[in-house]
Amino acid sequence: MRLTATGLRCVRGGREIFDGLDFMAEAGEALAVVGANGAGKTSLLRLIAGLIAPAGGTLALDGGGADLSVAERAHYLGHRDALKSALSVTENLAFWRAALGGATANLDTALKAVGLDHIADLPAAYLSAGQRRRLSIARLLAVRRPLWLLDEPTSSLDAGGQAMMADLMRDHLGGGGIIVAATHLPLGIAARQLRIGERVS
Repeated sequence: MRLTATGLRCVRGGREIFDGLDFMAEAGEALAVVGANGAGKTSLLRLIAGLIAPAGGTLALDGGGADLSVAERAHYLGHRDALKSALSVTENLAFWRAALGGATANLDTALKAVGLDHIADLPAAYLSAGQRRRLSIARLLAVRRPLWLLDEPTSSLDAGGQAMMADLMRDHLGGGGIIVAATHLPLGIAARQLRIGERVS
C-alpha cells in the first residue's frame, strides 16, 4: 500500500495555503507533518481525509485491495474530541463504530487498550481532557482503517497516555498501516518529516 501526493494545492477562503506539495508514504511508514502555525498542517490532513477539496494536484492510496476512496480508508483524528456529553464512554464509541461502519468491532477491547474500560458507563461530560482524548483515540481501534490522519495526537495526554499512543501507532505500522501526523512534538515513533513547502527529508 502506498499513499502518494503530487503537486497538491490547497486554497481556503481565497488564500493559497500551499502549492506543489509532493510526498509519499509506504505501508508501515509514519510521516510527521511539521511547520509553523498557519503553514497548512491541519489543512493537509483535512484534504487527505476528503473534508477539503484540493485546488490542484493528485492524491492516491494504492494497494490494500479495497475499491474505496482515500477518505473511506482513512481515520481523521482532529484537534477537537467529537463526543456527545450526555452519552456514556461506551455509547460514544458505539456511535462512532456505527457511523464509521465497524459493526463487528469489540468496544470493550478498544476501551481497555486506551485505559478507559473502568469508566465505560461514565457520561462523557465527566471526562477530563486527557480521558476525552483517549476516547477519541479508541475510535482508531473500534473501526480498523489502514490510513491514520492524526492532528497533534498526543495533545492533552499525560506521559502514560503519550506512551500508550506511541504503542498503538507502532502496532498500526507493524500491521502495514500508514500514519500521517501533524505535530509540534515528538511522536515517540520513527517518522520521516514533511515540512510544508518542502520535500520529504
